[in-house]
Amino acid sequence: MSIWNRIGDFIQRLSSMATAGLTEMVEAVRTVFSGDPELRRKVAFSVAMIALSAKMARADGEVTQDEVRAFQSIFEIPPEEAHHVARLYDLAKQDTAGFEAYARQMAGLCGSGHPNCMMLEDVLDGLFHIATADGVLHEREEDFLRRVAAIFAIEEDHYQTIYARHAEPGEADPYIVLGVTRSLPLAQVKQHYRKLVKENHPDRLIGRGLPQEFVAIATMRLAAINAAYERIEKRLQAA
Repeated sequence: MSIWNRIGDFIQRLSSMATAGLTEMVEAVRTVFSGDPELRRKVAFSVAMIALSAKMARADGEVTQDEVRAFQSIFEIPPEEAHHVARLYDLAKQDTAGFEAYARQMAGLCGSGHPNCMMLEDVLDGLFHIATADGVLHEREEDFLRRVAAIFAIEEDHYQTIYARHAEPGEADPYIVLGVTRSLPLAQVKQHYRKLVKENHPDRLIGRGLPQEFVAIATMRLAAINAAYERIEKRLQAA
């Protein structure tokens, strides 16, 4: 049974709950999939991306076709399961609970917002991917992303690294993209770069519970890291 079949069954089960809201759904993820941590991570990530992107769309006030295509590039949803995803998306937009409460619950699923929880960084990366798909990061979108990052306990310098990869492609400061200081010698920059490549390899992301489709974002992430290192290497070798 595919992850989308499981998510579809999960959402259908919650349909019988007349008062089911977004926060109740997150708690249900914790309990329904408690016996299978790997499946719980996959479901939690997928639910987070769908629901938080819906909340972000509501904050921005508009969903562009570019953003829809960006969402579809992350998830290849079988046609027979599309109506379940649409129900979750609509529930997230209409739910009276603010996105902050939902983000806190997602952080709780990942260890109470522990800063080393990579899944939360992956969720933020996916939200950036969707928000910047139309070529512009709107002010309300950035406010939303900053607040989510704070709830996820993602530090400011790491937030700036993610921001630079998405909001300033090709023009971002390569030192910010890699998260290194300008005084660092090339040998240490290279060592840090290799660590980033290893951590962000698509196989590693899939291994920590992300859907296969997230490879698209992982590939773009690696491309930005590679380009940043190449710029720094040329700059330091020419000095």
